[in-house]
Amino acid sequence: MEWFSALDGFSQFFWIIALASSVIFIFVIITTFLGMDGGDDFDGVDSEIDADGGIGFQFLTFKNLVGFFTIFGWIGIACINVGFSKPVSVIIALGCGLLMMSIMAALFYGMKKLADSGTLNYKNAIGAIGEIYLTVGANRSSMGKVSVTVQGTLRELQALSDSLSELKSGAIIQVVDVTSNGILIVEQTKKAIEPIQTKTIKTIKTKTYELPRDTTKL
Repeated sequence: MEWFSALDGFSQFFWIIALASSVIFIFVIITTFLGMDGGDDFDGVDSEIDADGGIGFQFLTFKNLVGFFTIFGWIGIACINVGFSKPVSVIIALGCGLLMMSIMAALFYGMKKLADSGTLNYKNAIGAIGEIYLTVGANRSSMGKVSVTVQGTLRELQALSDSLSELKSGAIIQVVDVTSNGILIVEQTKKAIEPIQTKTIKTIKTKTYELPRDTTKL
């Protein structure tokens, strides 16, 4: 406390920010890599929605702010120790803090992309050919299930149909649309018939020759 009291107010400001942010920063990193992370407390104004409906790049988040203040505090202390003026120290600390914020944003964005790479995107089912597993009612009267291959895996998914007749188990269908809550819209189609491969038999034509009667002429 005597050491801290001997510091001027400008130095105390940076030390308080550096120490408090470092403790929170270490806690956030440990919980994130242990899988205990429950997500950011708020999404920033720079968030955007990806084409597949997921959250895109996030710059202004709780984690990134913790990283910003951690670097801001320690760089500010380093600048004061070197002998920089107060305005220069603040400017350098701000720049380094923003750089750290950007690095953390890119890091967590990459981690989320890796985690989401195996999740099912129902939009990828559009156009796929499958088979009715549980009867689907006509004109969306009742929901059924279909077996369809999505993202390289055979899945049983809930489905509705706009068909005037119900689609019974075993019928061949094609996915034409997907609702906002992930229910497939299907219609009956015909299974593609593979062309029959016919074997052609080649006939060998032979010629017959008549031997002469008088063998003395041979």
